[in-house]
Amino acid sequence: MARDPQGALIALNRFGFGARGGASGDIVNAASDPRGYVKAELARPQAVMLELPGLQTTPELAQAMFAYQLEVKTAREAAAKAPPVEAEKKPEAPAMTGNTMMTVQPDAPKPPPAQMPPNVVQKTFRAEALARIQRATIAEGGFVERLVVFWSNHFCISANKGEPARMWAGSFEREAIRPHVLGRFADMVKAVEQHPAMLFFLDNQQSIGPNSRAGQNGKRGLNENLAREIMELHTLGVGGGYTQADVTSLARIITGWTFAGREGRIGTPGSFAFNANAHEPGPQQLLGKTYEDTGVAQGEAALADIARHPSAAKFITLKLAQHFVSDAPPPALLARLEGVFRKTDGDLKAVTLALLDSNEAWQAPVNKLRTPYEYLIASGRLLARIPDDPGRYFAGLQALGQPLWTPAGPNGFPDSNAAWAVPEGMKLRLDIAAQISSRLPEGIDPRELLEVMAGEAASTETRQTIARAETRQQALALLLMSPEFQRR
Repeated sequence: MARDPQGALIALNRFGFGARGGASGDIVNAASDPRGYVKAELARPQAVMLELPGLQTTPELAQAMFAYQLEVKTAREAAAKAPPVEAEKKPEAPAMTGNTMMTVQPDAPKPPPAQMPPNVVQKTFRAEALARIQRATIAEGGFVERLVVFWSNHFCISANKGEPARMWAGSFEREAIRPHVLGRFADMVKAVEQHPAMLFFLDNQQSIGPNSRAGQNGKRGLNENLAREIMELHTLGVGGGYTQADVTSLARIITGWTFAGREGRIGTPGSFAFNANAHEPGPQQLLGKTYEDTGVAQGEAALADIARHPSAAKFITLKLAQHFVSDAPPPALLARLEGVFRKTDGDLKAVTLALLDSNEAWQAPVNKLRTPYEYLIASGRLLARIPDDPGRYFAGLQALGQPLWTPAGPNGFPDSNAAWAVPEGMKLRLDIAAQISSRLPEGIDPRELLEVMAGEAASTETRQTIARAETRQQALALLLMSPEFQRR
């Protein structure tokens, strides 16, 4: 088979996180069979799951969080009850106010400072983030990790919601997203909507059926947040054929979907639980179909049907094509992907392979800008730096407007070129490129890195620009801002 340098660059950048530095030989390996290179990742058994020592399940993390919260509460109460600490006595000294002499009194006693326990929530967040960043950095091509990032953003939560969301951001992705990236869409939908992180993020634990036993006291009512986002953002999309009445019906159907609290009265703390006392009784009509009251199974049946709805096939395949191909994907490609989705009952691996097999996915112009996360991961890969601290990534992502697992709303981070290719954003990327270049180790030649990154696909203009740089640091910064590096 003839070598395909341009196809190799597309394989690594459009579908992965870019070539790794060192002796990886990624660009050479991909050039021999670009499509096969990307597809090979899908066949590796351990490519999707992220199971490392120290990464705990959501219920285990909940136990640790509840224990931490109790320790904090205890420490604060103890500090409040402790006798005040006597301030250091200072000799009284006269002071003048106008023409009058007055005496300055010593400081009043202060309460002792509370001795807070180590912040297990932030420690967990950093450990989960590091595991994810390391996996993306060392993956051969990174296509599976790109799929994980895509689906995690599609079904996003925000770590800023509160301590449970920050504690569970990583486990949510590991438990609800990764197992289904190459599985069935309906299974991912069920896993996502029943995960404690999503239930907490969209307040479903607060949703009470008006006619349920718990609803009789009238203190709380129906919360439609999760139901609305399931239909608008997760499955059918805006204009997907549902009405406000459907949103309300789905909200009633999933009342009682919650997670067990610290006391564990309805299940293992931090696990999905069905609170029958909060569930709205009776049948519900949704999208023209009646769902009998079968408890938690009523909601599961509704989700399964929504995931198979024709609007879901259209909405999901459009988003996938927009992410990997173009903001305006060719209609023929969309029709093909939608057909595969419907024919295979939402088999995401089949849809993904159909995307890779399409000529449109490989022939589309290379003009989409990498997202900030892709940009920073690609930089670490090229310089063969396996991170041992996520701090620099946190800072870079914050500066570029894509803080990890922390979108501004339930619609996730934007995926359009226009969202990231703005003058201020490009200036910030240049600043980060300069910071990375300032730490360039001895012995690394940016001209050699260009060959590692793009090989024969590097343009004459980029080669000349890097060759004319006054310093190695400047050359690397120019490399990191080149079209071959920034665009996919």
